[in-house]
Amino acid sequence: MKWSELRKQCPNQFVLVEAISAYSQNGKRIIEEMEVIDRYHSASDAWNGYKQQHKTFPEKELYIFHTSKEEIEVEEQYFIGIRGRV
Repeated sequence: MKWSELRKQCPNQFVLVEAISAYSQNGKRIIEEMEVIDRYHSASDAWNGYKQQHKTFPEKELYIFHTSKEEIEVEEQYFIGIRGRV
């Protein structure tokens, strides 16, 4: 589903989406097609849904957006450092 279609189907809501078709360009992630995982009325509920989905399916490319935005923009951030157990 394209962002414009999603906005019409889920007006004024937070949506948790999975990127189905996406690519990187100039430090941004361009999401061409997405699938709605769930809808929420509050940011905190959306983040809780994100954390649960990410824990269960860490390989999925998940995002939270609010459908009041006409355009979505995702800046890529790269992790530099060492991850380890404390």
